[in-house]
Amino acid sequence: MRPNKGATANVVKTPLRITDTTLRDAHQSLWATRMRTDDILGIVETVDCVGYYSLECWGGATFDVCLRFLRENPWERLRQIKALAKNTPLQMLLRGQNLVGYRNYADDVVDRFIAHAVENGIDIFRVFDALNDTRNIEAALKAIKKYGGHAQGALCYTISPVHSVERFVQYAKEQQALGVDSLCIKDMAGILSPIAAERLVSALINATGLPIQLHCHASSGMATATYVAAVRAGAGAIDCAISTLAGFSSQPPVEALATIFSETQYAANLDFNALEKIAQYFLELAPKRRQSNTIEPVIDPGILAHQTPGGMISNFRSQLSQQGMLDKLPQALEEVAKVREELGWCPLVTPASQIVGAQAAMNVITGERWKVASNEVKNYMRGMYGRSPAPMNAELLKKILGDERPITHRPADDIPPMLPTATDGLADPTLLQNEEDIISYVIYPEPALEYFRWRALPPDQRPKTPADIELEDQAEGKSTGGAETKAPAPGALPVAAAGPLLTDVDYTGIKEIVEAAKGVGIDELTVRKGEFVLTLRTDGPATDSAAAWKPIPAAVHAMANARPAEAPRPKAEPAKETAAAPVGKTINSPLVGKLYLSSGPGKPRFVHEGASVKAGDTVCIVEAMKLFNEIKATEDGNIVKFLVEDGEKVQKGQPLVEYA
Repeated sequence: MRPNKGATANVVKTPLRITDTTLRDAHQSLWATRMRTDDILGIVETVDCVGYYSLECWGGATFDVCLRFLRENPWERLRQIKALAKNTPLQMLLRGQNLVGYRNYADDVVDRFIAHAVENGIDIFRVFDALNDTRNIEAALKAIKKYGGHAQGALCYTISPVHSVERFVQYAKEQQALGVDSLCIKDMAGILSPIAAERLVSALINATGLPIQLHCHASSGMATATYVAAVRAGAGAIDCAISTLAGFSSQPPVEALATIFSETQYAANLDFNALEKIAQYFLELAPKRRQSNTIEPVIDPGILAHQTPGGMISNFRSQLSQQGMLDKLPQALEEVAKVREELGWCPLVTPASQIVGAQAAMNVITGERWKVASNEVKNYMRGMYGRSPAPMNAELLKKILGDERPITHRPADDIPPMLPTATDGLADPTLLQNEEDIISYVIYPEPALEYFRWRALPPDQRPKTPADIELEDQAEGKSTGGAETKAPAPGALPVAAAGPLLTDVDYTGIKEIVEAAKGVGIDELTVRKGEFVLTLRTDGPATDSAAAWKPIPAAVHAMANARPAEAPRPKAEPAKETAAAPVGKTINSPLVGKLYLSSGPGKPRFVHEGASVKAGDTVCIVEAMKLFNEIKATEDGNIVKFLVEDGEKVQKGQPLVEYA
């Protein structure tokens, strides 16, 4: 598709600035952020020649996934992109005081992160706060101006009883007072209609006079029309993606928008020959990077009701699949709306989307609303993420926090400087080579440490990356999960795909095997079907009664998701023997996740074997859905032993701790 140079060819046109999101948000939305640095470097020089206003290539989930999944240094990725992109400003998405993480960090971390980002090549910072709490972007904006970057404030657009044009104008004025250079309307779910966009853009220009940019996702099908209406109302910039990574939960295609505006008074002035080369490049790359061959719906009208961003929905699918409850997705989406209202109508954008979404999923998974509340949900209620747009449900606050009173000041005011003591308690501080490494470790302790240990090995001794393992699983037709999922450690067993493990025919076969074992002195049987393993054992010598055979719960838990027998991958950890089934009372995991015995690397354990605990005491943490869930003692007692080691994957219902 090329611009029409007919009727408007002789008209002096107004420049239209287009930011390309292909190298960040587009592949985050459609490919689960699986684009490697080499993928980017193979095309970035061509992208640099298109004539874009800026290239969004860093921030968002890219930092996390580089460390956790790709085993890449995100800082080095930025440097390499900057070395090749000599004509176009580089842009990143910054989560205010959260930076590129999921919680608030101290002001010293914010300052040094931005200093290094500018030094390594970021020119434009799009800064947002999930709650539109201006206090949470103040430190970031100050640092951006200090180090010479362009500070673009962002308004997280959402629809609720408390969000209005007047409310968004108020947010914009607050950001203008802090010195932002431009404003972005961040429509993360694709719910901004053309009419609403026209009204909002006009109001923002009249109230602030600042340059306005639109960032819309195409999920609902309205984004292209919304862009046209917004530009006509005065917006001077829009976000687009190359056509082969556009649409659905990504941004609208740049080729289409440039063509549409070529018939108006606006001109994007892009190189369509370069765009054709870029589109073909990503068309050929797509089979290697997208998570499955499943065709997603082009339009999702349901998003207008539940307002769940595309990346969040893909996380839902993965999370529920891990729990064996993918069929509960409709209920989970309904639960999102309920949780969001109870938490004061927060916009569904990172990290609030993770907090609301994970809580909604846990409410569905556990079968009881608010039976489990993550640490992040509790901290949100405490005011540690900022001010909710509306008051939270009073009864819920009482249930979760008791008599504790939420804070009302800027949350980061309570966080002392973090960098001076960042490596205290670290077993091997030499793994961290410079301040960039320290910052990465502060933001993502476990994933960063895993990457540093992997990096320290000789290249020929490094285990395969989680990304490499995923590619192999895809080639073998195995399920690979969804966007931004927690990557397994090298050699870890993947979670089985959702669906029935055994059919009626399988049960008949097992019965026949048990019958055949009568009277031949066999007291234990192991039955395998693909990735499913079931061990049966008698209470004594085998008898003529099939009812004497009993499944071994611990074995089922440990083996149900194991791989079929195959050649071991290089350097992977050998499979551990199944632990003996506990004999006493146990505390079980409420969901699939990863167990941690302390609050972080180098931190003391919550409790040791042999210690006494009271009901409500935290004994461990299960990380699930990117959130940390405290597992508490259900009654007074003594810890006999931990049944799972620190950092191990656990299944829903699996015994974690034996106590008496």
